[in-house]
This record gives sequence, C-alpha cells and structure tokens, in this order.
Amino acid sequence: MAKRAYSSPRRAAEAARTRELILDATATLCARDGYLATTLKAIAAEAGVSVQSVTAAGTKAVLLIAAFERAFSGTEGRESLADRPDVRAIMQRPDTELALDQYLDYVADANSRTSGIVRAMEAAAQLDEAAAAALADLEGRRRSDMGLAARWFAQRGLIDPADIPRIADELGYVVGGEAYAYFVGLRGWTAADYRAWLARAVSSIRTDR
Repeated sequence: MAKRAYSSPRRAAEAARTRELILDATATLCARDGYLATTLKAIAAEAGVSVQSVTAAGTKAVLLIAAFERAFSGTEGRESLADRPDVRAIMQRPDTELALDQYLDYVADANSRTSGIVRAMEAAAQLDEAAAAALADLEGRRRSDMGLAARWFAQRGLIDPADIPRIADELGYVVGGEAYAYFVGLRGWTAADYRAWLARAVSSIRTDR
C-alpha cells in the first residue's frame, strides 16, 4: 500500500521561513561581498541553517534571482508588477498625479533595497551561464512591465499612444536600479536626491505638458 501523502501546515510554514532566511542571506552577502566571494557555506551561516538546506533551495544563481524578486516586491515569483496587489492598487487610483507619485515612491524604495543585488547579478552573469540566462529572463520581464507602464501612461493621457514603444524603453532606463546604483552608490546622492531626480526624469518623458 502506498504511503498517504502528509502535509503539515506547520511544516510548510517552517520550510517557507527557512527559504526566506536563505534568500535574505543571499541578498545580504552577494550585495556586500560580491557574487564570487559568496559561498553556499557563508549563506548557510548567515541564515542560521545547514548547508544542506541551502543546497536543497537551489544553486547560487537561482537563489540570487529569487532574492532579488523578494527584495524588490516582497515575494518571489514571475508575476508581472501589475499583478501585484500593491502596484495594482496604485494603478487603479482615479487621481493620476497621486498614482504616479505613489508609483515613483514604490520604485525608489524597491531600488534602494535591490541596487546591490543588481550589481551582484550583473557580475554573476559574467561567470555563470545559468545566472546570465536568469538575468536575461529578468530583463525580459522588466521590458514587459515597462510596456504595461507606458500603456497606463497613455490611458491616463500622459503620453501619445503612438509613443508607447519608445516611452517603454525610456521608462526602463529611468526607473531601473542601475540609475539608483550610480547616483546613490557611486555619486553619493541621498535617497531624497534620487527620488527628486526620478520625479524630474519621469516628468520629462510626459508629453501632456
């Protein structure tokens, strides 16, 4: 007789918490020490779990991408930004200026949490084929998200619908974590300086003014 599958909510919750600890440790170490210097053993020590638990959770490249997703939006997964409840709530606000302001707050906060991870992912892509493929996939998802954002801009009358493809490219550059890493990480700007620049940059994209 086959054994009956047993599922314990408590066990599932513990497994989920262990994975969160592993992903948070991966994000911390890769951002601080770099991808190459971060070992699975170091991740285990930082997370307070066994090396076996880390190994079972995935390769270092897989963990890094999942860590980015968790740091950026709070959960890991391939869903579009527009499918996330907090972003969807922003996009559905009737006051366009308030919605845009809250969206930029969301982007600025997310970039502040992930800029170090982005640098680690770029370094990982030079060393690991799996990391390169994962980064390419992530970039594809970002392009899709920016397309959605550009269409929202058009629906709200902020841009000409004919400009959606170009605006999507411009938004991808402006709201990307690379700009945050440059201004705050390299040039020493404050988070407030960056947020003000972000507002100016996005305002310059609009064609309704």
